[in-house]
Amino acid sequence: MPEPTVAARITRGKKKIVAAGIPYAVPGRGDLPGRLRVVAQVAYLAFTAGYAPGSGPDLLRADLAGEAVRLVRVTHALVPDEPVLRALLALVLLQHSRRDARVDAEGGLVLLPDQDRGLWHHGEVAEAVDLLAGVAPSPDPLVESYRLQALVAAEHALAPTSAATRWDRICEAYAALLQVNPSPSARLAAAVALSERDGPRAGLAALDGLDEALAGSHRLAAVRAELLARAGDDAALAAFDEAIRLCGNDVERAHLLTRREAVAAG
Repeated sequence: MPEPTVAARITRGKKKIVAAGIPYAVPGRGDLPGRLRVVAQVAYLAFTAGYAPGSGPDLLRADLAGEAVRLVRVTHALVPDEPVLRALLALVLLQHSRRDARVDAEGGLVLLPDQDRGLWHHGEVAEAVDLLAGVAPSPDPLVESYRLQALVAAEHALAPTSAATRWDRICEAYAALLQVNPSPSARLAAAVALSERDGPRAGLAALDGLDEALAGSHRLAAVRAELLARAGDDAALAAFDEAIRLCGNDVERAHLLTRREAVAAG
C-alpha cells in the first residue's frame, strides 16, 4: 500500500485508542485464552508473507518467516498445552525447515522434488513431528486446519525421496481439510495432490470453479499450465502466458518463463 495510506490508518488507530481509553499494558495470564486465536492467525499470516511472498524480488524472506516462527514459539511457551499453538508451531517449523533448499546458488526457484534434502533442517522437522504427535483431532476448525496442514507438511518432510512421497495420505489429509476449511487455496493445493496421485486430468477437473474465487492469482494459472503440459494439451502455453502476466514475484516469474520455453520447445 502507499505509505500515506498506511500512515493515515495508523493515525486513525491511535486516535481510536486514545478515545476509547485503551491502556498500553502487558496482558495478564488470564487475558491470554481470549486472544490466542487472533495471535495464531496473525502469526501465520506473517509467516506466509515470508514463506511465499506474492510479489517482489525474493522467492522467500527467511528472516520474516523466522521471526514469525519465533513469535509462535514464545507464545507456545507461555501456554504449552494450547492445541492451536502446538499445531501451528508444528506447521511453521515443517515449512520453514526447507528454507535453505528452496533457492539455488543463482537465486532461482528449486521445486520440492528437486530440492537437496540434506539442506533441510532435520532438527526442526523432528521437533515438529513431536509437537504434532501431541495434537489430537479437534472439533475446533482452526486447530484442525493447522493440524491437517502440518500432517501434509510432515509427509513431505519425512519422505526419504520425492518418489517415496505418500500422496494417498496427503490426499486424505486434504479431503479432511476441505471439510474443515474449504478455502480456495486449500482446494488448489488439494488439486495438486490429486494430480500427483491420479494424474493431471484428475487435477485439472479439481480446478473447476476456482477461477472466480482466485481471480488474479498467478498460482491457479501456473498449476493449470503445468497440469495441461503434463497432459500434453496445447492450451498449456496460453495458461503459462496468463500465469506470467499475473505473477508479481520476480523469481516465480523467471521460473514460469523458463518452464514455458521448455514446454514450447518440447
